[in-house]
Amino acid sequence: MTQAAGRTRGAGATQSSPVRERILAAANEQFYAEGIRAVSADRLIAAAGVSKVTFYRHFPSKDDLVVAYLDGRAAVERHALEQLRSQTGDACGTLHAIAHAIADMSCSPGFRGCPFINAAAEFADPAHPARKAIATHRAWFATFVKDLLGEMAIPDRETVADQLIILRDGAMVTGYLGPDPAALTDPLIKAGRAAISDARANTGRPSEA
Repeated sequence: MTQAAGRTRGAGATQSSPVRERILAAANEQFYAEGIRAVSADRLIAAAGVSKVTFYRHFPSKDDLVVAYLDGRAAVERHALEQLRSQTGDACGTLHAIAHAIADMSCSPGFRGCPFINAAAEFADPAHPARKAIATHRAWFATFVKDLLGEMAIPDRETVADQLIILRDGAMVTGYLGPDPAALTDPLIKAGRAAISDARANTGRPSEA
């Protein structure tokens, strides 16, 4: 859920090509490892082994490349989540699988936090194309979680989804700071169950999560 190439959206979008994917691969590695603003276009041009003319033909501005990077990350994460959903076959099992995946990923070598949270911290302007790409993906993820909660007949899905996403964000930060997956998974699942149980308790429904 952390590796991606991806394609741009909107202005400057072009069809994929080996050269374009090579530029994206360099951006994907360096943006995630070192931060977006810390990596110059010249460094990416050198890493991808292309000329400036070729680079800017595929990505007229660095912002276009940043959006493509984020879109690629989003595409990989969405595919991984949909796979978990199809493999588990039920909403509750999918939520458990997501919790385990978050813990494993957050405590893995090379993990440097959520790429979307990291990028948001670098771009303060909510109107920046990067922030819009981040908002689009997080809106998709919120809908994905709300759909799972709907399958479980959880009341007040908006509130519970918000709580689960906050837990997800916190777990990724906590995992990056050091705990092993086993130490992170149990508290994450317990907190998620508590949020679901609380929502059910408010309507008198028994908890099944």
